Amino acid sequence: MHPYPELKLYVAGEWKSADGTPVINPADETVLGTVPHASRDDLDRALSAAHDGLRTWRRTSPAKRAEILLKAAALLRERADEIAVALTLEQGKPLGESRTEVLGACAKLDWDAAEGRRLYGRIIPGDHGMRHMVLRQPIGVVSGYSPWNFPINSPSRKVGGALAAGCSIILKASEETPAGAVALVRAFADAGLPPGVLNLVFGVPFEISEYLIPQPAVRMITFTGSVPVGKRLAALAGQHMKPCLMELGGHGPVIVCDDADPVAAANTSATTKSRNAGQVCTAPTRFYVHRSLYGRFTEAFVKKADALQVGNGLDPASQMGPLANSRRLEAMESLVLDATSKGARLLAGGRRLRECGYYFPLTVLADVPDSALAMNQEPFGPLAMINPVDDLDEAIARANALPYGLSAYAFTRSAGNADRLADGIEAGTLSINHLTASLAETPFGGVKDSGYGREGGSEGLEQYTVVKNVSHLMQPAA
Repeated sequence: MHPYPELKLYVAGEWKSADGTPVINPADETVLGTVPHASRDDLDRALSAAHDGLRTWRRTSPAKRAEILLKAAALLRERADEIAVALTLEQGKPLGESRTEVLGACAKLDWDAAEGRRLYGRIIPGDHGMRHMVLRQPIGVVSGYSPWNFPINSPSRKVGGALAAGCSIILKASEETPAGAVALVRAFADAGLPPGVLNLVFGVPFEISEYLIPQPAVRMITFTGSVPVGKRLAALAGQHMKPCLMELGGHGPVIVCDDADPVAAANTSATTKSRNAGQVCTAPTRFYVHRSLYGRFTEAFVKKADALQVGNGLDPASQMGPLANSRRLEAMESLVLDATSKGARLLAGGRRLRECGYYFPLTVLADVPDSALAMNQEPFGPLAMINPVDDLDEAIARANALPYGLSAYAFTRSAGNADRLADGIEAGTLSINHLTASLAETPFGGVKDSGYGREGGSEGLEQYTVVKNVSHLMQPAA
């Protein structure tokens, strides 16, 4: 029996237990533990603590802030194996993926620590005796909301960016996968972060967001999640004139040009599509393959999907774990049924694998009509849809047809094709000849309904700052 950590709130530098709701293991549907729900008093204490902590933290030197971020990252690396087990228990992904996620969170903290020391201002030339200084200062208390699909990676981006920029933060992490956030916050507490600078709460999501966002102490909102929820939070923040960083859903198109290697592209695509059981906002989902390569690409993709071993994430033989919750299982079954009823060909998977646990195979649909729900709604699961196209213009047009614009992908050997793709694709990130959408050092975020603002890179830290211009007349008139 693998141990699952005790879950607590972290407010004003203190850990606190509370009543709450069960955390379910998606592999066998057993109860792992109870996630505590914050009371209104807990939220008020977190607001007060974050307000007080900000005064200390914003005056802490960037070098000292970096030291604490780096120490927290080092502690997470030391604890990576035990944290990975907790992530697999609560979210389902294979243990290797969980460990990679923990180490990825560490890499993001490392980057933020270093980049926080480079939040430079500038001097603008003026008239004789006049100096204009541009300063970047912490925006203030941040209210952050992270999703269930990456229990430690997503919180690390919000916490790392906010803290490196000199802000304090109240993190509302997922109630379904809370252990990653608890481990992250514990590392910061053990690294010596001053009380109140980082607070962790759980509870009924809309109750917490609707209470925290309007509070005068909160100056910024950062959210990763679905488009509908993101729009509601952004609207609420807009009523109070508060900036948001919104990393919302995607529906990743993949364009396979006529000069690509169809088998290599299919194998890479199927492997990436299975990551986290497809529950990734950047997942490759809609495949637009040049007609001359369509047969070979589809055959190779199906072969890879059929060979994939689906099972408990703690089993070393498992290449893909269960879906994270029963909602995703029901959604996959519904989307497949809708697509096939409208003429799509089911080539692999398509049905629940066993009665206990939320297991669903990597599913491949071909010749999927644009009217199918899965072609218009983010599947957020192991569902790939493959369609032929006659040329690159058609592929780009179909890739851009949806209101999503988070990540997009393409395979080509042509510099000319790559240039047309870079210019024509409507997405925050375009990856060519690989399927990695986000790194610590590169900006990540969407356009259109996929949100605005960026996490990662120098742009990620700038989100947590305000720009102040100081004009100084050096010798005022008598």
